[in-house]
Amino acid sequence: MIITLPKTNTSEINKALVNARKEGGVVSLSRVMTLVIDATGANADEAIETANVASREHPCRIIVVAPHDDGDDCLNAELRVGGDAGASEVVVLRPSGAQIPHGDTLVTPLLLPDAPIVAWWPAEVPASASGSGIGQMAVRRITDTKGEEEPGDVLVRLAESYLPGDTDLAWTRVTRWRALLASALEQVDDRRVTRARLHGDTGSPSILLLGAWLQNTLGCEIEDSYDDTVRGLQSIVLETPSGEIGIFRPDGHNATLTQPGQPDHTIALPARSLGDCLAEELRRLDEDPVYGEALAQFARARG
Repeated sequence: MIITLPKTNTSEINKALVNARKEGGVVSLSRVMTLVIDATGANADEAIETANVASREHPCRIIVVAPHDDGDDCLNAELRVGGDAGASEVVVLRPSGAQIPHGDTLVTPLLLPDAPIVAWWPAEVPASASGSGIGQMAVRRITDTKGEEEPGDVLVRLAESYLPGDTDLAWTRVTRWRALLASALEQVDDRRVTRARLHGDTGSPSILLLGAWLQNTLGCEIEDSYDDTVRGLQSIVLETPSGEIGIFRPDGHNATLTQPGQPDHTIALPARSLGDCLAEELRRLDEDPVYGEALAQFARARG
């Protein structure tokens, strides 16, 4: 069910939420958090669809701030409950005119009481996630540098403003790669890594962060190469005195794991969906210090 509220205010929105629960039998007692989405520059419906998928694992209230400048000075809103909201209830705020700079003020009266707040920017990465109005109220702040034209510059900026609770979905996309590499390295006699070779799509922030993590953790040399014709991370090779450890995923679905003295293994390693990545980040409300260290290492390497 979608309820439209033209030229409204947060008081009227809260009343409409209460009425929707009474009339539709929607229960919100099981909501475990508030997910605030700053959809500036994003497709709000796609962001809502992704959040609805993640909410099936983490029931929450979703508040979407989707500014639109139509020359008017007002707040339009939508409420989505039931089948249109996954396991959540969705409030879409569409401020225009003078209302646009005050997204945090509009969000505050709609937050669930005594529930943690997570902020997500699906498109435009803010100058400082922790310093923004919405970011200041959140315990977790999720950005996504994948669509940035200059992801390296954006990562440096994120490093400069980093606070515990920040993370980026470019980091989440390589969680399984990191786990596979750590497990494979445990199985060789001499675990010293002299060089790590990474290959994938041009400008991938995931490759940049993964290389920084390897450099920070293993103290090895990083060699990265890129190809405009491929999507995502394609391969990683760790050079050790015991031999090379490699993960190769040329088709974007299945990977071949090579290890010294062992037969090759085929592993299912599909590219992760946006909903899967968001759900992973919603599982943890504490900080991710490993991401912070990788981000700082990347900024140091960039000089």
